[in-house]
Amino acid sequence: MSAPQPLDGIRILDLTRLLPGAYATLMLADLGAEVVKIEDPRGGDGMRTLRLGSDRPYFEWLNRRKRSVTLDLRSPDAVPVLDALLATADVVVDSFRPSTARRLGVDAATLRARRPSLICASIIGFERDGPRAEMPAHDLNYQALAGLLRPPALPGPLVSDVGAAMQAAVAILAALFERQRTGDGRALDVTLEGAAAAWSLFPTTGELESACYTLYETADGAWLALAAIEAKFWRGFCEGIERADLIPLQHARGAEGERVSAEVRSAMRTRTRDEWLARFAGVDVCLTPVERPGSPAGVPPGDSSAPALGADTDAVLGGVGFDGAARAALRRQGVI
Repeated sequence: MSAPQPLDGIRILDLTRLLPGAYATLMLADLGAEVVKIEDPRGGDGMRTLRLGSDRPYFEWLNRRKRSVTLDLRSPDAVPVLDALLATADVVVDSFRPSTARRLGVDAATLRARRPSLICASIIGFERDGPRAEMPAHDLNYQALAGLLRPPALPGPLVSDVGAAMQAAVAILAALFERQRTGDGRALDVTLEGAAAAWSLFPTTGELESACYTLYETADGAWLALAAIEAKFWRGFCEGIERADLIPLQHARGAEGERVSAEVRSAMRTRTRDEWLARFAGVDVCLTPVERPGSPAGVPPGDSSAPALGADTDAVLGGVGFDGAARAALRRQGVI
């Protein structure tokens, strides 16, 4: 029997598509919430078929521990189905542009007018009252607007998508806590533009780069990451490579800094990755191997499968009052 989780008993309707909403609700699912993913019957979430130039199962990982229900929100016949689902929900998360949410009747104002205790979280591109409110964009655009790009190089992580997901999860948790005290829900807006802007406030690894904070190639062509920012770590590292003379030059800049880095690079190429790791085993120097991407940490074996499209439609709708005949009629009409 699994241990109780903080969000046991909380039901979340996930109306989102792609990464930001999926990651936000995944974090809540990992805390015990029941996440019901509402997908279009005509293909579902676009991430199911999106090819990302990688064989990593992004959709599978982002949507594990969730249930999938097909429902065509554009159909008038979907309204009573959605209403029945909302009656059992604590939180609704959407990622539609504001006008689309209003057209579908899933905007916070419409939903909370009927259910004031509902928490409605919208992950949107831009401020809903701003000049870009309806502009289509993706992570690359938000990073460009936030000044995070250094052309012609493309950025690494999708910081606006991941950042907005984390902000949304935190905001939802805070709203659930508030509702315990007041009984009222809340409308929440999290913007991808804002998430990217938040990341622009922090230094990059490139800005921190120096002899004590960089990547070093080893004799076998592998790489090690050194992040010996604190003096004690740099001292231990210099002693380990038998270059105690470099200890006072940890933060050297300009030509002298380049000389220090070059001498450390030369020293690191005298041994293989494993030889260096063995030499520094048990020594506090902030030195780690540069590994290839693998399975996400913290995912138990056998717990990484996302539901097939609509796999839980019958079970979930049956639980909110739609019997077999009603579901068959909805299927004939293409609503589910």
